[in-house]
Order: sequence, then structure tokens, then C-alpha cells
Amino acid sequence: MEGADELAEAISFGTDGWRAELSLFTPERVRVVAQAVATYLDDTDAEGPVAIGYDPREGSRGFAEDIARVIAANGRDVTIAERDCPTPVLAWTVATGAYAGGLAVTASHNPPEYNGVKFLPADGAPALPGVTDAIEARLAAPDPVAEEKYGAVHETDLVDAYADNALAFVDRTLDDLQVAYDAIHGSGRGVTDTLLERAGATVQRYRCDRDPTFGGAGPEPSPERAAAIIEAVSEGNADIGFINDGDADRVGFVTPDHGYLDPNVVLALLYDYMLESDAGDVVRTVSTSSLVDRIAEAHRQGVHETPVGFKWVAQAMGEHDTLVGGEESGGYGVTAHLRNKDGVLLALLLAGAETERPLDDRIDDLSSTHGEIHQDRISLDCPDAKKAAVLDALDDDLPESFAGVAVKNVNTADGFKLTLADGTWVLVRPSGTEPKLRLYAEATSQERVAALLEAGREFVEPVVDAVT
Repeated sequence: MEGADELAEAISFGTDGWRAELSLFTPERVRVVAQAVATYLDDTDAEGPVAIGYDPREGSRGFAEDIARVIAANGRDVTIAERDCPTPVLAWTVATGAYAGGLAVTASHNPPEYNGVKFLPADGAPALPGVTDAIEARLAAPDPVAEEKYGAVHETDLVDAYADNALAFVDRTLDDLQVAYDAIHGSGRGVTDTLLERAGATVQRYRCDRDPTFGGAGPEPSPERAAAIIEAVSEGNADIGFINDGDADRVGFVTPDHGYLDPNVVLALLYDYMLESDAGDVVRTVSTSSLVDRIAEAHRQGVHETPVGFKWVAQAMGEHDTLVGGEESGGYGVTAHLRNKDGVLLALLLAGAETERPLDDRIDDLSSTHGEIHQDRISLDCPDAKKAAVLDALDDDLPESFAGVAVKNVNTADGFKLTLADGTWVLVRPSGTEPKLRLYAEATSQERVAALLEAGREFVEPVVDAVT
């Protein structure tokens, strides 16, 4: 058994959990994480059983069973999904049941040579750093109670109750709607497509069989991986297309006129649609388009800006009177449903919006009402050890104008974001997964975005080179 120092080095929690290549993601270490969660729940007097879900990767079910045995051996009952299921299904189950928390074995959109485990607190929202730090501090070998005090492990279906609730929540009939749906062999298969059919849509299925390798690449809902549904929609064989990532917490959209939709546009569509029947604010990350700001202003609603990461979005969704929250990487949540990303509900919800008025018409209306907005980003090489020093150096020398326009506001919630007097902006923030800095820009034309990115490169690269 590895010692405490070795475990701390091998197991590092990132976005609400631990993710690693399979050479590092071993059964022994997974059991250590499970014990840490069990200890954390005991130490915080959390009551109730633990729910466990998993994605279709090779070994995910086995890892889930390892976790279940450790949790049960700590005297707590366990509910384990009878089949791989979307992470939002597990999150909703935890949030609406009498659970102390949940654990999802998934590496989400990462390639098949990865796996991971996420902890979900009792509210079903992503775990905040205070929680994951507390779990990480408790990493230790399994420490079972006396066998007669073991909890029971129950296998059950987690999808049916979620599906019934989702249909009632959306409450739209999708009769005559032709949908192209791609699960990329992930956990959305048999869930997102079935929900759409239950609501009345006719569904053309793509990659809706289980393949633990996801066809040999990461199950990322991107234009590059959505070629089949893009073709189906563009050729008129479907009215709209949806694609989920591996654990179906994210979703991509395809329409006839606009093709694969920019996730920033999807958040704007979602928010504008929800405002048709309700009032409330919107939450977005610093890297997400300010198009939703214009929509909120037009409806006299507020905008709450957070650092990158849906855990921060979910926290703000709970702290304010909000309708929705989202980020530019394709994660969206509806506050009244679940303070977490849900690529299953979002497909059903915007399918309903499509039947009332085509999404293409809605996008055109948003552009004509609020103006065009373009966004892009580039990555700049920067060793991890230099990131903090580079950002500090940049922060000490922020300009009064940028690319010829005065700087109106500086936001340092995540790196630093310069909002200019003309409403455009530039963001520099460290990548959490690569030795790079991310440079984002937004403006009313692609040409201006390119100019802002080039100005950003000229501003940042000399500082990276100068910092030792």
C-alpha cells in the first residue's frame, strides 16, 4: 500500500474529482478515494446512503463496484446504477433523494485511456474546492467497520424517475420533429434519444451502441466529431441535431442554417427562451460571451460572472435569483431543474423551443436585436511553474488602452480580463490541464477579434520570455 505522500502525489483532485490515465487510475487508488469520501461524510455528519453511477468505459463498472464495497464497509448503504448512466442523471438522483452524496466513475470527454471519479454533494451541484480539498486530505487505505455493521448495496435503475421528471419539466410535445442524435457511444444512448422519442420526436440514431473506446477518440461534443448529424441536418433529413459527450453532461447542437452552434450562442438561446415564460438572472464564466449580458439588460435582469469551471457557475446559480448558467465549453444548467450541467435536459428543452419557433429564426432575431458578437481564442506556451509569475507581472503592468481602445474595466476573478470602452474584451488565464496560457477575445467582427488576439499575443509573449 502506498504511503500518504505517494498517494497525495498520485491522486490530485481537479474539477470536482480525480481524473487520470489508466496506468495511474488503479483499483487500489480508487478504493483509497472511496475511503476518503466515506471518512469525509462521517466527519461532516452527512446522513443517508451514497449513490454511484458510471460511464461506459472499460472498467468503469468494476471501479464503481469497488467504491460501493468500500462505502458499504464503512457502514453506509449504497445505491449503484444498474447500467452506465449520464452524470446529470446521477446528480439529479442525489439532489432529489435522501442521499449524503454521490460518486460518478467517469472521465467525461477525455479519451478512452483515461478514467476518473467525481464526488457530488447532497445538492447535486459540483463539489467546491473546500469539499474536494477536505476529501483529498483524508486519502487513506480502506478502514472497514465490523462486518455486522456493513451497509447494504442495492442495484437499481436511476434513469426512469429522472426521465419522467424531465418530460414534466419541459412539458412540450415534439410531434413531427425530426431529430438526429449522436451519443458517441456514451451514456446518453438510450436516455437522450429515448426521452426525445417519448416526447413525440422521430429520432435518427448515430453511435448509440456501447463502445468503451468511443470509436477510438475522446467523446467530445465538437464539430469534428459531429459530422454525421451535421450532414443529416444540412441535407434536410433532420430538423435539428444533438450530440452528447461521454457522460452526457454536455451537449452540442446543429441547425440547418447555422450548422454546429457556438456554445456561446446556445447559452443565449437558452436564456432568451427561458425568459419567455419567467424572469431571472443568468450566470456565465469570464470566458463566455457577453451576448447574454445584452439579453439580460434588455429584460432588466442581472448577469453574474464567475471564474472558469462549472462549480463556480453552480455556486452562483444558488446564490442569486437565476434562470440558467453556462460556460463556453458547452455546459449548461437550468436552476429550477439542477444546479449542474445537464446535456440530456438541454437537448429536450431546446427541442421544445425548436417546435415553437425554429432555433435558426431565434438566432437571427438575437443577432438583429442585439448585434453580432464573435469570439475566438489561442493558446500560448507557458510552463506551469511560470504561470503565476507571468500573471503577476502582467497584472503589475496592465495598460490603460489596448489595441487602440481605452480599458474600461479589469476583472481578476480568473487570470485577468480587460473590458474595453467599446464593449469588446480580452481575457488571459492559465490552462488547468496544459503548460499554456489561454488568450480569449470577443468583438463585433472576426477581424477585430483577430486584431485583439494578436495584440494580446504581443502583450503576453514578451512577459513569458522575460520571467525566469
